[in-house]
Amino acid sequence: MRKTLLVLSTVLLFGLTASAQFVAKMEVKEEIPGICDKNEVYVLFPMFDGQKEAVCPVTNEVILKRLNSEVQFLKDNPKYKDKGMIGLVINCKGEVVKCEMDNKTQSSELDKQIETVFNSLGEWKPAKLNGKEVDSSLLFSFKIKKGVISFD
Repeated sequence: MRKTLLVLSTVLLFGLTASAQFVAKMEVKEEIPGICDKNEVYVLFPMFDGQKEAVCPVTNEVILKRLNSEVQFLKDNPKYKDKGMIGLVINCKGEVVKCEMDNKTQSSELDKQIETVFNSLGEWKPAKLNGKEVDSSLLFSFKIKKGVISFD
């Protein structure tokens, strides 16, 4: 009996370990209008089975092109150098419900202009966790050299 329990425990443990995957949740402290479930906002990793990040309606190249053409601050400051990170929360319907700088640049005006571009990208394909559309968080890290934005 003991041997059977030991074997059964080992098989169960191995089975759970083999099918386990890393799933990260974002802690939402404030209300985010438009969020589907504030207790289930995920940071997904596409390298793991069953996890697909939200997909922007345009490519990263188009985002960069828009940032570099629409952000007036950069046109006015062609020698500007900085870095930053913008965070997005995309709900289970593909809507950007939160867009704000996580690591701000040295200019609040620049931060607002970058947020404006990200807010105007359109409707995203929502993230999926094991086939279910979920709320998710994405980060875009960028640098600015000689007034030109590029992603890290």
